[in-house]
Amino acid sequence: MADLLDLYVPSKALRRGEIIDGKVMSKTGEGLLVNIGYKSEGLVPGREMRTLGPEGVEELGIGDEIIAYVINPEGPDGSSILSIDRARGEQGWRILEKSMESDETVKGKIIGSNRGGAVVESEGVQGFIPLSQLIGPARELYVPGGEPPKEGFIGMEVEFKIVELNRRRNRAIFSERAALQAWKQVQKMRLVQELNEGEIRRGRVAGISNFGAFVDLGGADGLIHISELSWEPIKSPEEVVTVGDEIDVFILKVDRENLKIALSLRRLKPEPWDEVENKFEVGETVNGVVTKLANFGAFARIDAGIEGLIHISELSHQVIKHPRDVVNEGDELKLKIIRIEPDRRRLGLSLKQAQDEEAGIDGGTSNESIEDSAGSFEDIFEKND
Repeated sequence: MADLLDLYVPSKALRRGEIIDGKVMSKTGEGLLVNIGYKSEGLVPGREMRTLGPEGVEELGIGDEIIAYVINPEGPDGSSILSIDRARGEQGWRILEKSMESDETVKGKIIGSNRGGAVVESEGVQGFIPLSQLIGPARELYVPGGEPPKEGFIGMEVEFKIVELNRRRNRAIFSERAALQAWKQVQKMRLVQELNEGEIRRGRVAGISNFGAFVDLGGADGLIHISELSWEPIKSPEEVVTVGDEIDVFILKVDRENLKIALSLRRLKPEPWDEVENKFEVGETVNGVVTKLANFGAFARIDAGIEGLIHISELSHQVIKHPRDVVNEGDELKLKIIRIEPDRRRLGLSLKQAQDEEAGIDGGTSNESIEDSAGSFEDIFEKND
């Protein structure tokens, strides 16, 4: 019998702090008698299984498997003294370690707060989410330590990634922000496979930068570059959109390899130059605003997305050295349309002809004067685009 025991029973000695598996052999007034696969059984005293509660202990049956922490490898009667309560904490650390190694998202409940963030319990382990890593509803309900927590904060379930685990120092740092970023990455991978260029999707403006606006399309963000926000030149995206706006967007480009989504707002509206001949005609006098000055003339906007050139020879009957001698940026002027080229998105304007017309003077056309002074209308644009 001794030889058989030596053959089938592990020869490795139990050590304090070890986590072992066992099967319930019987229940006694002292606790649980457990088969742990060694020569002697293990005993779980009643005080070491309080986490089970009366119902949990009642539900345990003969042959049920448990996980136990070794308090004493060999008690007074030879049985090993075990703890289910302490094993649960140790097991929690093990679960979190595996989750961290596999970069998985973990769930936990908020049990408190301090000046730096939220105290969270997960798998029986208490950890900490710094305020900078706390987002969403939890961030909105957070109050500094010492003040009564807002209703709903304590007990709130949060999802997070594990940033740091140090069992020896009993230190666990979590990040709700990292979990959200990981979720968004998964959503983006799914979304870029579904989206098609040319589609129109509904989204919410999630953020604004100096180069454009980010739109949440349902867990993944796309970018509307500032040049795609409006047919008119704008200085800031905030002139067109505001964070929180629900808007329709045009899917401009989907880069599935780099997970980038380019969007457009302006392409939901007609291109202004496509309708320019329906709205304006040569010889018509219109209102315009000077947008830019150059050595060869001034540019003026006469409609949303429509700008034309007032050549320097069309600014005044007098010879001038620079357009600023006559006009400045921002000036509102009466201008005469002298040429329209919708295919090339070019428009010729004249200030002096509009002034002559207003004064009742027949100034004729000045296309010849432009060509005489600086070449053809096409050359003016081609040299200075």
